[in-house]
Amino acid sequence: MTVLFADIVGFTELSSHTSPPELVELLNQIFCLFDELAERHGIEKIKTIGDAYMAVAGLPNYQSDHALAIANMALDMQKAMIEFNQQNNLSFQIRVGISTGPVVAGVIGLKKFAYDLWGDTVNTASRMESHGIPDNIQLCEATYQLLKDKYLLEKRGLIKIKGKGEMMTYLLHGRKMSDIG
Repeated sequence: MTVLFADIVGFTELSSHTSPPELVELLNQIFCLFDELAERHGIEKIKTIGDAYMAVAGLPNYQSDHALAIANMALDMQKAMIEFNQQNNLSFQIRVGISTGPVVAGVIGLKKFAYDLWGDTVNTASRMESHGIPDNIQLCEATYQLLKDKYLLEKRGLIKIKGKGEMMTYLLHGRKMSDIG
């Protein structure tokens, strides 16, 4: 599976001087755009956590191109934010983290059932986002290996990841010209 975490940079600061109803309306508009992209790319939205968005490709139905689907969604999320900002005279940035690997998915507990994901892949995707750069899509090595032939990727290098140590990371910039169309 390939897991994506996206976070709206600076949203917490905005919340200190914006009314809760206005904040919820902005988030709803942005997450509805992301939901439409998930639908278009065959991706399963898992949940939103505050101003963060979590999704997975390859679940509940397996798809062999899960990494490509997530990469395409992440690139489209960046475009959607640019358009949203232009239409609303705002300057939001998103930071995206992606990781590929095994996960466990399901529902646990006795109340408020929610489909969720667990595992190192989920933690790594979250860390790729939180240790990422605003307006960039950061990948781990496993995802890089699946995308390197079709996408424009930049080696960011080794970075210290909380709970993981040093990890090689890459930035996704777009599709290679030969694969567009």
